[in-house]
Amino acid sequence: MTTIRRFCCNDLLRFSSVNLDHLTETFNMSFYMTYLARWPDYFHVAQGPGNQIMGYIMGKVEGQGESWHGHVTAVTVAPEYRRQQLAKKLMNLLENVSDNIDKAYFVDLFVRASNAPAIKMYEKLGYVIYRRVLRYYSGEEDGLDMRKALSRDVEKKSIIPLKRPITPDELEYD
Repeated sequence: MTTIRRFCCNDLLRFSSVNLDHLTETFNMSFYMTYLARWPDYFHVAQGPGNQIMGYIMGKVEGQGESWHGHVTAVTVAPEYRRQQLAKKLMNLLENVSDNIDKAYFVDLFVRASNAPAIKMYEKLGYVIYRRVLRYYSGEEDGLDMRKALSRDVEKKSIIPLKRPITPDELEYD
């Protein structure tokens, strides 16, 4: 049985096997600790039998005005636990916090343009490609900024795609 719960400090010593996927961004400990301290409602772990960490999601809320939004910084599931809808459950949790608690207009995330399986999954969850960010990943690979409108964005303005790609220095928030 899978349990989804808030991420805690001890998980930092137990989740490295989930980060072994070459498409998963790995950050330093202080980065994770900052998210845990500032946005605990956006940081959850999926835990299986034997307290095995199956996956996690970490995000935040940021922006101002109609750009107030939830952001998925990382969502990943260990290869042996994929295709069980864990990523979907974790994404739904972050979307619900963004929508119902923080009253955000949308949720966004960045994904490598070459990561077709992830793009397909996000599209199934209702995300659209809002814009391409040139050389977003390590100055080499383009990233796609994908968005999903939430209930506060009644007119769905936040997901109207941009017509041209942008560069990382044109991003409004980090």
